[in-house]
Amino acid sequence: MSPLGDPVVGGCSVPYVDIADLTPLESRIRYAFARGEAVDVRQEHGAPDSPDVAGPSVRAVVLRGLLLSGPVEDGEIPALRLRGVTITGRLDLAYAEIPYLIRLVACDFEETPDLSEARVRRLDLRASRLPSLTATGLRVEGDLLLADCQVSGPIRLGYARVEGNISAPRLMAQGEVVLEAAQVACALDLEDARLHNPQALALNAPSLSLGTVLNAGGLRAAGKVRLTGTRAGGWISFIEARLHNPGGVALGLSSCEARQLTLRDAAPIVGEVRLHHSTFKAIEADPKVWPDVVRLEGLVYESLSPRLPAAWRLPLLERDQDGFVPHSYERLAHTYRGTGEDGEARTVLLAAQRRHRRTLLWPARLWGHIQDVTVGYGFRPARAVTWLLALLLVGAVTYGLHEPPRAEPGKGPQFNALAYAADLLLPVVDFGQEKAFAPTGAHQWLAYLLVVAGWVFATTVAAGVTRSLKRQ
Repeated sequence: MSPLGDPVVGGCSVPYVDIADLTPLESRIRYAFARGEAVDVRQEHGAPDSPDVAGPSVRAVVLRGLLLSGPVEDGEIPALRLRGVTITGRLDLAYAEIPYLIRLVACDFEETPDLSEARVRRLDLRASRLPSLTATGLRVEGDLLLADCQVSGPIRLGYARVEGNISAPRLMAQGEVVLEAAQVACALDLEDARLHNPQALALNAPSLSLGTVLNAGGLRAAGKVRLTGTRAGGWISFIEARLHNPGGVALGLSSCEARQLTLRDAAPIVGEVRLHHSTFKAIEADPKVWPDVVRLEGLVYESLSPRLPAAWRLPLLERDQDGFVPHSYERLAHTYRGTGEDGEARTVLLAAQRRHRRTLLWPARLWGHIQDVTVGYGFRPARAVTWLLALLLVGAVTYGLHEPPRAEPGKGPQFNALAYAADLLLPVVDFGQEKAFAPTGAHQWLAYLLVVAGWVFATTVAAGVTRSLKRQ
């Protein structure tokens, strides 16, 4: 009897399987493969797609032989289309080049299939159950479909190249999902997926490259979601996601680039979030989403939504584990200025000065407090007017009730209490009153106080104006 395949094909040894040794189902699959026809044992027997119901067995060695050297009929396009079977043994397709569609839907794998460095036309494993999946360096000319799969171990797709999409909505994985340095021409879909690897990496995808989007809406991840260095042509979405990794990093998005990052309606993240040195056109997230531990240094964005007062967003900057990061405040202020909210921008910059003050030595902190109370570091100029008017009123009333003696009797202008107080208080004003009169006692100390206060206000206002001009 003739074997199922040749001994060696494309550098891969093909196991010798005598056709006479094939089971009836395997023989049927062999002929269906040659014609590209589907074999659906679940539908034929009326059995539901349930993990509690195992389908009839097919040996992995038989499927491997078909894919590497199976029969081909003239005028037909071969394809492996199976549904509802149990695959026994290990399906080893490492380094194989397979020009056919592989569709193994709702199948049970007894052992981990190996597609390391393999090249396939299209791979469809939807609703299948696997102990794990090894496919490092896999090349897929079309889509890789893992929707509704249940994987009890790790999924290794590092360095994979997929010319279409990786579609894995409702994927359930009990181990690490590895997509390190993978390249996906279109989208990665993890909507409503369940990734469970507590206190370890749930999704490990550093340097992932996506042509369009990463859709992780509704994702439930127990463990670290690591997307360091990810590049997405569209957006990265964690809408309604729940990320949970207490005591560790729950979401690592450092050095990422995408048009938008959205966490709309996501649950409060449990664990640290890292966003430093990432760039997004827009970020959509309610402040309540962010955890107590964040890292934001170097984060660049142009807009934030929803639109909220600065007071709602400033606590996040306070929680930055890198300490006082001026860039974070500058970026937030820039965002408010971009929407015409100059008052909110000044609130942010004032908060930055107060945060910076806590890092200084006590003399500088004291001077900072003076600037803050008097003119709000130049961002609250109305305070200076209030203080000046109050001191001017005190001086005018005091000296109006107690006119100071003349410095030289019979010389100088007529005394004017308001002009005299203004002469003392305003360094650049000279009405000729200050030199003509010489108060004594307590009134002399009041004069000193007004002169010092005037210089303090002049200096702080000048510093504040200079600081504001530098930021424009």
